Amino acid sequence: MGTTTGIIDLHTHSTASDGSFTPAELAWHAKRQGISAFALTDHDIILGNDEAAKAAAEAGVEFIPGMELTVDYHDHKLHVVTLGFDAGHPAFREMYREIRRKKEDGIPELVNGIRARGVDITMDKVLELANEPLDYYDVMRYLVSLHLDLKGKSAWEVFIEPVLAEIGCDRNAEPRSAFAAIHAAGGVTSLAHFHKRLGLKGLTREEQAAAIRELHAMGLDGMEYWYPSYSEEDRAFVASMIDELGLMATGGTDFHGIHRPGIEMGTGRDGNIAIPAEALSDIKSRIARCHAR
Repeated sequence: MGTTTGIIDLHTHSTASDGSFTPAELAWHAKRQGISAFALTDHDIILGNDEAAKAAAEAGVEFIPGMELTVDYHDHKLHVVTLGFDAGHPAFREMYREIRRKKEDGIPELVNGIRARGVDITMDKVLELANEPLDYYDVMRYLVSLHLDLKGKSAWEVFIEPVLAEIGCDRNAEPRSAFAAIHAAGGVTSLAHFHKRLGLKGLTREEQAAAIRELHAMGLDGMEYWYPSYSEEDRAFVASMIDELGLMATGGTDFHGIHRPGIEMGTGRDGNIAIPAEALSDIKSRIARCHAR
């Protein structure tokens, strides 16, 4: 992959899931931001990776293929950044087909459940704003377009999550088998924003540490060390887990464009993070070892 200098961002989103920039626009935005390497990590979908890779090559920015994988861990839903995998590998393709089946099959029922809650929504209206293949995030995109007053909560929390649970479509990948598929395809895994609700929020530090040890035993390679909303205590905790378990340190801004105001690609909130390109060296080494297996 070569030597990289400058700053990097290994957690970004495009219109393929819930970001506001197309994959190509994201690559050129990275160039404008002085970012030397970035990963596109859309939620449970790799639709934008080829477009982002092509634009990144034209922009002279290094691109790392990625995806933010949702896994079920006990009573928590976790987001895991996956990087460097070969999307054509049979193990990845099998895992990905199952992920997409779960994400696509329940959409008509999801729309009906939301309409039953008094929202002006139909499949035809969702399809007007949708990508192909259809995804839960297309439903969210339509809900956002209605400018509903959700009292500070997201459309995902108010409508999508409860309806998916109601109709039995809230199941995600199992960590051990998903991590094994990513590894077989030459990729690596890193726990994203452990401190959030889609993470290990609500557990004590001791419980969080025990969970991370268990996830590591299942095949988790790393944790996000850089993240815009970490406190100093959060970051110190991540550092201690990285040191104890020999984890890979990743990170990124979780950039969503206008859908997450105040967070800029490469620099986070008011410049509160700047991930040095040197951090990519260990990640590249681990990816290379996975590809060599």
